[in-house]
Amino acid sequence: MSEHGSDDVEMVDERLIWSSLPVPAIIIDSDENIFDMNPAAEGFMNNSAKWLKGQPIWDRLTVDAPMENSLVRARANGTPLFVNDVDVGTGNRPPLVCNLQFAPVQGMEGCMILLISPRELAGRVNQSQSVKSAAKSAIGMAEMLAHEIKNPLAGITGAAQLLSMNLSNGDLELTDLIVAETRRIVKLLEQVEQFGNLSAPERKPVNLHDVLDRARRSALLGFGAHMKIIEDYDPSLPLALGDADQLLQVVLNLIKNASEAADPKTGGTIRLHTYYEHSYSLRRADGTGQSLPLQVEVIDDGPGLPPDIRGDVFDPFVSGRENGTGLGLALVSKIISDHDGWVAVDSVPGKTRFRISLPQAPRKQKESN
Repeated sequence: MSEHGSDDVEMVDERLIWSSLPVPAIIIDSDENIFDMNPAAEGFMNNSAKWLKGQPIWDRLTVDAPMENSLVRARANGTPLFVNDVDVGTGNRPPLVCNLQFAPVQGMEGCMILLISPRELAGRVNQSQSVKSAAKSAIGMAEMLAHEIKNPLAGITGAAQLLSMNLSNGDLELTDLIVAETRRIVKLLEQVEQFGNLSAPERKPVNLHDVLDRARRSALLGFGAHMKIIEDYDPSLPLALGDADQLLQVVLNLIKNASEAADPKTGGTIRLHTYYEHSYSLRRADGTGQSLPLQVEVIDDGPGLPPDIRGDVFDPFVSGRENGTGLGLALVSKIISDHDGWVAVDSVPGKTRFRISLPQAPRKQKESN
């Protein structure tokens, strides 16, 4: 490196490096108070560094692990401390499974730096490609089923209807059953075809709250009439980059799932929640990344997902309902993947939360009509 280049490196503002760290980083002083934090940590904590400085770290951050003694020893010995696979919460959203790294800060006696690495961000690195691969297989099946089965079913239906014209009332039950079942199969195939024929999204700036409001009103007039749907929006949420119609289909599918899981007589509550999280991003296998700061959550108080399918609900033809097709959530996953976003789910009895993470529209663009 030239002498001039070396001088340039030495002149780099340390705050620029601090601000460029891609993971939340917090400096904790010797009294366990927050001394400083980077912008990624501000996003993770959902508060500004100016407001949080000086506050006790463990009043603002909860860690589901007995680590106080280990941290005291690490500070005393000047050694790093690693804590993996623990639930980390901030009080304003559900906890995330994270890996934590503590290390002494050189030149600042008693101070420790804490790096927070949400496992969910790393664990879903290849989701986009796997979802698209599964969707491609399902699309191929859709085309095969439509071609090979729908035409014979039409012939079976017609034959059964002709037979019914000369049968007694007792035998009519059999032909009626044939007609009803063939029509049910045709309807299933049409749903499969819909999954396969979904076009690429026309991505434009879109107001997510308008999409959620359209979905809420539509649901309350139909399949969600027995549900209470609560709006919990961040009014300052920027515009998303997406296809409004396809995103509407996503939200409708999620609300419909929650409505169908609830008791049809007593109903239940669905909360539509939005917030901004600038530390969320998707990193692909080729090293490129995509910031996904816009968060949309659909939360219900139903029975939760069956444990045996909880990890596979976004795969085609996986369903927790007896007569379910298993295509609704697969379609949700495909659409969000095509938007370069991701969808995640946390589910326990009494609380199921689907979260959609989407990119923000460039600020220079205006919302499309």
